[in-house]
This record gives sequence, structure tokens and C-alpha cells, in this order.
Amino acid sequence: MTDLESVRSADLLQRFLLRGAPVRGEIVSLDGAWLEVLDRHSLPESVRDRLGELSAAALLLAASLKFEGSLVLQIHGDGPVALLVVECDAQGAFRATVKMRDDQSPPDPSAGLQVLVNAHGKGRFVVTLDPRTRSPSRQPYQGIVPFEGDSVSGVLERYMARSEQVPTRLWLAADGRRAVGLLLQRMPEEGGTAQAGADEDAWDRLQHLADTITREELLGLPTPKVLQRLFWQEPLHAVDARACRFACRCSRQKVASMLRMLGREEIEGIVAERGSVEVRCEFCNLAYEFDLVDCAGLFVEGVVAGEGTGPH
Repeated sequence: MTDLESVRSADLLQRFLLRGAPVRGEIVSLDGAWLEVLDRHSLPESVRDRLGELSAAALLLAASLKFEGSLVLQIHGDGPVALLVVECDAQGAFRATVKMRDDQSPPDPSAGLQVLVNAHGKGRFVVTLDPRTRSPSRQPYQGIVPFEGDSVSGVLERYMARSEQVPTRLWLAADGRRAVGLLLQRMPEEGGTAQAGADEDAWDRLQHLADTITREELLGLPTPKVLQRLFWQEPLHAVDARACRFACRCSRQKVASMLRMLGREEIEGIVAERGSVEVRCEFCNLAYEFDLVDCAGLFVEGVVAGEGTGPH
């Protein structure tokens, strides 16, 4: 390991290659950015940790996007957790949220993913690719696959093997302080054949090495120490690094557009009953309030949603 030793780990995603072998890797560490998510949500421990793992995994997968836009990972559940969602882009911006079922008891701290979201076998995993600019060759894509595996890494590895046909391994961990992820992928050989002198055992060897990492080590060691602990004998080469940050894309204008879709009659009914309409963002937990005047302006052509009493 050579040029990865000085990499800082806080809120950073680092990409690397193994010299002389068709293997690439990424490692992400979320510290302050993960705490920003937790500050906005009160979650049971087991749910919190699964959301952190999904956040780290989404950033790892989004780092290789070839377009400007978003990657959205969703796990729809039929257990205590109805929905886990992480949305991110290739520049490291992400947001995450959870929907819990009110009619079920809080899950045990040690509850696995199957218990949380697939209690009756109806869980689903959804991957959405949403390009910012649309064209005939670049349209939104959504893949829905049955829920398989008792961990976030297991579900994603099966998805990558079946849908993307890219051998992929993930090691994920999260707690109340950090969310960390390591990804290894086997890249296609050029022309379908191995290059002369290529390290043909590298893929199996790096998987074996990464399998020795513990959850405690992932969460307790900075990025350089994790890579040194696992691959100190391997010729790794840093490709690039990018900062990661929590960033919500909600706005008063977007909320106003959503309210218009509900229709004048329904909005007027809510105002008559409550005096105003309040919409709270599920990702950042900010509340947008529209009073009587704001709501009337929603349906007047040419009127832009004003500041009102919302946070923006």
C-alpha cells in the first residue's frame, strides 16, 4: 500500500485500484454527515444501524455513476419498518429517511434485516437511477427485486450479481457515531480474456483479506488504518477522493407544487379546519407552513410561493 496512507477518513469516499489486477475498490466513512441524519430522526438502534449501512452502500455505488443525477436505494418492508430510503449523487451528497409502522412494537436492538422489513416475506428492494437530464438514450431506470439476505450487504451483493452481473462484495457497519462501507468489484477483463501477467488470484485474495475485518475495526479505525490493516502487502493505487455531505433537496417551491396537485378543494378544507397547512420533509424534518394567504396564492396563475412561515 503506497499512496493511500495520508487519506483522511472523516466524511470522505476514497476510490482505489489494485495494480496489475482487474479489481477496484472504494471505502467511505461518514462521521459528521451521518450525525446530521441522526439529529433529524429518532430511531431504534437496529433501524438506525441498517439505515447507516444503506447510506454508506448507496454512496459507494453512486461513486461510479456515469451521469449527472441521483441513485435511490429503497427497501420496502412488511415488518416494523415500512420503508428505508437513501438518495445520493456521484458528488457525495446524500439524504436518508425511515418510515416505521405505528401499529407494531419497537424492534429488538439485535433485530436483523429480515425481522425489520421482511417479516412476512413481502419485502422488496428497489434501485432507481434518475438522470438529471433526460434523452432517448438516458431515461430513468428502476429495478425491483425480491428481498434476499439478512443484511444490507447481502441484499445488495445479490442485486449486483443478478441485475448488473458485476461481482461485488460489500462490508458495512454503522452505529450512533459513524457509518462506514468498503466495496470491492471485479472489473471485466479486456476483450473477455486476462491480460498477460495479470494477477489472476487477486479477486479471491482481496475478498479473503477483507473478510477478516470486524465491525468494531470498521467503526473504530480511520480509513488509512482500515486499508493498512487489510491490504498492507497489496499494491493499491488511489484514484480519487470526494467529500460526502448530508444535503436535502426539499424547498418551499417543491412543497407548493405538491400542494397544488392535491387540488384547491382539499387545501381549502384543511385550512378551514386547521387554519393553515403544514408539510414536514421526511428527510430533513423541516416544516413548511402555508397560511390562508399562501394557500390562496397557490392557485393564482403567476403567483410564486412566498416565504410564509416556512424555514426557507
